[in-house]
Amino acid sequence: MVNKLEGQIRIPAGCAISAFINKDGSRTSGDVICKSIAVMHERSNGLGGGFAGYGIYPEYKDYYAFHIFYLSSKAKDECEEYLERNYDIINLSKIPTRKHKSITDEPLIWRYFVQPLPTRLDASQRDAEEFVAHAVMHINTKIEGAYLFSSGKDMGVFKAVGYPEDVGEFYCLENYAGYAWTAHGRYPTNTPGWWGGAHPFAMLDYSIVHNGEISSYDANRRFIEMFGYECTLQTDTEVITYIFDYLCRREGLTLREATAVVAAPFWEVIAKTYDYRKREELETLRRAYSGLLITGPFSIILGYNGGLMALNDRLKLRSMVVGERGDTVYIASEECAIRAIAPKLDKLWSPDGGEPVIAELY
Repeated sequence: MVNKLEGQIRIPAGCAISAFINKDGSRTSGDVICKSIAVMHERSNGLGGGFAGYGIYPEYKDYYAFHIFYLSSKAKDECEEYLERNYDIINLSKIPTRKHKSITDEPLIWRYFVQPLPTRLDASQRDAEEFVAHAVMHINTKIEGAYLFSSGKDMGVFKAVGYPEDVGEFYCLENYAGYAWTAHGRYPTNTPGWWGGAHPFAMLDYSIVHNGEISSYDANRRFIEMFGYECTLQTDTEVITYIFDYLCRREGLTLREATAVVAAPFWEVIAKTYDYRKREELETLRRAYSGLLITGPFSIILGYNGGLMALNDRLKLRSMVVGERGDTVYIASEECAIRAIAPKLDKLWSPDGGEPVIAELY
């Protein structure tokens, strides 16, 4: 039997997502989310795994945490020169890792806690968040061999080529504790597995893990690139991340309004909406941001400072379940991933298509 290569076989239900948030703000070790995602091992193929943790850097919570892959020392030198010109670097170090037989060809992986230099910030005529977003785009498109893959405050993304449970061991996630965690096991169908292409994708404190494949990628990409975003990885998850950053941070939409854009109700559903103001709002959002409607099968989990949001496509073509136990909300592709870390639940349900589930700190 000949083993088929990536691109020669498709498992459209592949990829696994899992997450939880302690709404009381209590912090949980990263090895718990590793245990959850490991239960769904068969939904991945070893070409990508990753995690995002929130509340993991309390001692540096007021600084942006830059996690950067370098493919060469030259790229590192060039990137650090750029950072030193524009940022006050409070701390820098390699991100701690341990050798793992399944994780190979790792790049240089560094972490920087930074603040924009006041003089550079003033000269840019941007606010701090836009200044950082500009840095992400500059580094990822202008500095060859450097990839800034995490840039938020008091949060961090950890990802690699490998099964997610192996990636968690590689990054020593048991040494981190956060109030919220997201996880992803990748089964890429259209793009090769490489370190930068693993999930989560992040911009500032927004991070996305995604199961599915969006057919509207080209339209979404063309729309978002009109506003300064550059989609360099040719993957739909990257553009979803930028869409939420654009709608919520730059346009000022609420999270529920943003979900009404990306998973907009069908026109016939809007027409039957009894509440006139609600119907008018849905019509306005759909017309104003028509290029950001995401079509095709997807389930996503959005992490952000203070909360998690889960969303299915309008037809619910990807599985997703939500559970609650006390102050903790759990989200996963399969119930087993929740039961692995919370055997007893107060509530368990499967959200409807296009229905956002939002869980935030008290």
